[in-house]
Amino acid sequence: MKFLFVPGGSPATVFGLVPLARALRDAGHEVLMASTEDMMPVVTGTGIPGIAVTPHDIWHYITKDREGNLKEIPEDLPRQGPFVGRWFAQMGADGLPVLLDISGSWRPDLVVGGSMSYAAPLLAARLDIPYVRQAWDTDDSNAQDRGAELELQPELAELGLSRLPEPDLRIEICPPSLTPPEAPPAQLMRWLPGNLQRKLEPWMFTRGDRRRVCVTAGSRASKERTFDFLRALAQNIAPLDVEIVIPAPEALAVELRSALAGIRTGWIPLDVLAPTCDLVVHHAGGATTMTTMNAGVPHLIIPEAVVFNAPAQRIVDYGAALTMQPAEATPERVASAVAELLTNPSYTERARELSQEIARLPLPSEMVGPLEKLAAQRRG
Repeated sequence: MKFLFVPGGSPATVFGLVPLARALRDAGHEVLMASTEDMMPVVTGTGIPGIAVTPHDIWHYITKDREGNLKEIPEDLPRQGPFVGRWFAQMGADGLPVLLDISGSWRPDLVVGGSMSYAAPLLAARLDIPYVRQAWDTDDSNAQDRGAELELQPELAELGLSRLPEPDLRIEICPPSLTPPEAPPAQLMRWLPGNLQRKLEPWMFTRGDRRRVCVTAGSRASKERTFDFLRALAQNIAPLDVEIVIPAPEALAVELRSALAGIRTGWIPLDVLAPTCDLVVHHAGGATTMTTMNAGVPHLIIPEAVVFNAPAQRIVDYGAALTMQPAEATPERVASAVAELLTNPSYTERARELSQEIARLPLPSEMVGPLEKLAAQRRG
């Protein structure tokens, strides 16, 4: 059978779908993953065959509308959620013609789309094939879906629809203890890391003499966007006599080494590093959050966008994290929060409980049979 995966246009959205794509590929099926041109090294680096469906990166869609006009990026939650959905939808609409062209000669039996991969349901509806929605993080994306439906009115009207098509199957990765009560029914699946790897050094997967704190801005960290954020956090934490590790692309790592003495930084696979850490300080990105939860490590979450506040708060309410807004992250508050998380064992205990809950969920390999059956039913 042929399975087409459609992630978003960032590494984290790719990584989230890789374990299920690998499981289907390992079961002998043909698998393609379609994303933006700049994501092709990320897709193929995970071992999944990739095809580019748009030349633009996500910043094109975040900052420009379909006519090329500059957008205003809202800061408040009521507008930011739908705004995010609209630019994801714009990206999906841009890639849809290429996906339809590909499907003329390589027709998938089933399409798997990520949480906000809106090309996936549109393509499935056009081809009359099953559509599976697989979450890549713990957010419910409801506000984003509302924005996407507004953006996609031309494409939906062409299909005779006013709403986004419902998936034939929802696959969620959020541990049950963090699932909102209003969440729709879904098949739960164990989250596994799907990120890129590199040659390791022993210190990356072993603990040292001091407590280790990982400070990260995720897979899209760069000098332009996150240098000041990472530097400030490391400087605030340094007086606590901990080992600070900052996973970052090498171009950013060079700058961090110059600015901060005594830190370890570079492209370090977070799934390898996280189990050796006592705390992860991060921006609330989906892949970073899931990797930290999977490793059973407490979080200090400083959300980079207000749409991340609700998922972060659920982890706080569970007892495995603390959170604060960027404007509140003064040196004193950051140091106090880190000290609290490192010295109060309840955060680690709750983090480990979440990790155990994730480990009990069905593996991606256990989803192969249901997806084969779903694709075969539509074939028949």
